[in-house]
Amino acid sequence: MQRNSIRAASSFVGRNHLPPRLKQQILAYMCLKFRAESLNQQQLMDQLPKSICKSICEHLFVPVVKDVYLFRGVSREMLLSLVTKMKPEYIPPKEDVIVQNEAPDDVYVVVSGEVEVILFDGIYEQVQATLGARDIFGEVSALSDRAQAFTFRTRTLSQLLRLKQATLKEAMQSRPEDSVVVIKNFLKHQVEMHGMKVEDLLGDNTGEHDDDANVLTVAAMGNSGLLEDLLRAGKDADVGDAKGRTALHIAASKGYEDCVLVLLKHACNVNIRDAQGNTAMWNAIAAGHHKTFNLLYQFGRASNPRAGGDVMCLAARRGHLGALQELLKLGLDVDSEDHDGATALRVAMAEGHADAARFLILNGASVDKASLDDDGSGSGSGSGAARLAMSPTELRELLQKRELGHSITIHDSPAVVPNGGSSGHSRPGRLQSTSSDSQRWPRVSVYKGHPFLRNRTSEAGKLINLPGTMEEFRAIVGEKLKVDAEKALIVSDEGAEIDSIDVIRDNDKLFMVTEEDLRRLASMDWLSCE
Repeated sequence: MQRNSIRAASSFVGRNHLPPRLKQQILAYMCLKFRAESLNQQQLMDQLPKSICKSICEHLFVPVVKDVYLFRGVSREMLLSLVTKMKPEYIPPKEDVIVQNEAPDDVYVVVSGEVEVILFDGIYEQVQATLGARDIFGEVSALSDRAQAFTFRTRTLSQLLRLKQATLKEAMQSRPEDSVVVIKNFLKHQVEMHGMKVEDLLGDNTGEHDDDANVLTVAAMGNSGLLEDLLRAGKDADVGDAKGRTALHIAASKGYEDCVLVLLKHACNVNIRDAQGNTAMWNAIAAGHHKTFNLLYQFGRASNPRAGGDVMCLAARRGHLGALQELLKLGLDVDSEDHDGATALRVAMAEGHADAARFLILNGASVDKASLDDDGSGSGSGSGAARLAMSPTELRELLQKRELGHSITIHDSPAVVPNGGSSGHSRPGRLQSTSSDSQRWPRVSVYKGHPFLRNRTSEAGKLINLPGTMEEFRAIVGEKLKVDAEKALIVSDEGAEIDSIDVIRDNDKLFMVTEEDLRRLASMDWLSCE
């Protein structure tokens, strides 16, 4: 067979008048390929009884695999379960074993030979490193659920042990203690060998890099798969660093929704505050991660009905105008109260944040609930008393501006703007007249159930014309969807609660959430493992 292949290669070179240099390269490659095929012993081993194969693998490959960084410190049972499922192969030089940006199915251990780690930047290939005996590659994709960042190409004739990614994951799941060791080895290797630093992931004062710190590191990397493995192995979901930040704080600040979901599934505490008084909910809204915030808010208020008031008052206490704006956009009540019964306006006045106080008043904050007298001063005493005093004139001007800024209610029939409609203060997205047949009222889609609970098999929604008031809207939706709309919450597709008709726009998707939906959400049945 080898002689026929070489004869065919020589004929190919002659027909195409290739230079002697290429002829030598082709023939050398054919010889190496034949040698590699003759060395592969898998066909022989497949014919032997499993007990003999196990003994052969133990003798040949356990001494190699136990020194691979990923498997240092795992039990001998784990090593045996892995090596008996590894397939030994000889690969000729210059063959791509794994290609950059692909998601390979296998992990490889180098027994002998050399493998180059190659980065292709779109124009040139650059050799980043050369792997030798007892090195491993493909494990990053297996453990991080992401495509390979490099191409792995044999430099010389190489013997490799091939292990299916699924086999590795199954072995880790069946042996939680060994799984923790593997993950710890992997993270340590990422930190030490790939230019990463724990400080870069978690900031200063991260504490000792031990098993608990691995939970924080994985959350900072956004690796929900590894995080799930660690928590399933019994690691504490609420462990904190030196600044009191938990994995939930870190994942929320970076907008890693998958990690947040994993942590919530493992019953982490949503309400923990770090050394600076920040909750994960605050970290999410301060960083502008709206979906993550809504997720945390839905779970947080199941155990803390005043979660909305707490985060509103925290934003007011810090004078964080941007956060207040985002919270109101997401549908939080401007007058929601915190655990002390204070509103955001009262807190803003107490802390002397004039801009925040003016913003809240213009956006409908109750002066009465904030305990402000007619002269703009606080009537309370102690820590809640207002340090910021508004003049009666300024307070009246703000209230007048607020009244002028109120949107005009437009009724379905007749389609005529009420008196004063020409002032230009009608709500954007709502037509003021129907003088032309081409004009139409805003239409919205309404659905049963919370958006986080719905799937492809959920009941279809209804398309309706948006009426002028929330009362009419609830009545129409209740009739269309056959739900008790008076007791149901109305939320957006991002999970934000809607309590005013004025924030609903044309083509919005709205969801009617019942108490049963909230219980399902709180119990996290929808997050159960497959």
